[in-house]
Amino acid sequence: MLRRKLLLAASLPIAARPLGALAQERPVRLVIAYPPGGSTDLLGRLIAPRIGERLGTAVTPENRSGASGAVGAGVVAQAAPDGATLLLDSGGQAVNPVLMRGLGFDYRTAFAPVTLLATLPLVLVVRTELGVTRLAALLDRLRAEPRRAAYGSVGIGSRTHLAMAALMRSAGIAAEHIPYRGGADQVTGLLRGDVAMGFTSVALAAPLLREGKLRSLGTSLPGAADSIAGQGFPGFSIGDWLALFAPAGTPDAAIARVAAAAADAMNQPSLRPRLDELGLLPAAGGPEALARFLAAEREVMGRLIAAEGIRLDG
Repeated sequence: MLRRKLLLAASLPIAARPLGALAQERPVRLVIAYPPGGSTDLLGRLIAPRIGERLGTAVTPENRSGASGAVGAGVVAQAAPDGATLLLDSGGQAVNPVLMRGLGFDYRTAFAPVTLLATLPLVLVVRTELGVTRLAALLDRLRAEPRRAAYGSVGIGSRTHLAMAALMRSAGIAAEHIPYRGGADQVTGLLRGDVAMGFTSVALAAPLLREGKLRSLGTSLPGAADSIAGQGFPGFSIGDWLALFAPAGTPDAAIARVAAAAADAMNQPSLRPRLDELGLLPAAGGPEALARFLAAEREVMGRLIAAEGIRLDG
């Protein structure tokens, strides 16, 4: 009976399938590769019930964090490819294969792309007390300093690290990287004056910008009025992103159902205010689009990591 349902569903265009044709009989485990409270976790918990409603089954979020997402990825890499397990992951999918060894699975072959969900622009921030209001003024000050300035990130190889490394390389400035154990610690170090600057998420920066404790000097993705690309660094585009994956070998019909359900969830008007608060830009596009996006990301991030000589041991 289930096979007949899958064959029938696969024969119809996604947009033409009724809700019942997208239903499946087994509950789905959504493995979130990062800890509770962050953007990845919050998005997963926002969309899980909506995806479940579309699929006609329960979708249960499960945080399996650690090693920049590699712990959760490993769980899903070993799961049965039956459509009952999904991975919600981020840009680590592009970076971890370059930086990590001995994982027990290969990022390039262990997963089937389902769909990109959202992109996350990063915000370049400094303490208000620093007295600079423009990116150019910050760079001029850094060039004039007799010793190297320091910047913070949420960890080696993170997007907050890579975005700052790319900016400093483009500006011809040598700066010291200070990795923290997460976004909250990074911002605390910045406010304390341990580091001069750093890229962070919109969600973390927004309240401190409103309170006047931090000042934004630009955003990391092109298109915004204050983009880094528009301030003398054309082509600068390094943000984070969130996407769904399934174990390699998951049937195409199951992937198509989940991709359609996820796109429906991300496009619900009731979700938009919360996405705006988190700084998430909806970008659902299906498995083929995610595969192309991920291939390009791996190429760009791999080149940057090699050029900077970035290693997990510092």
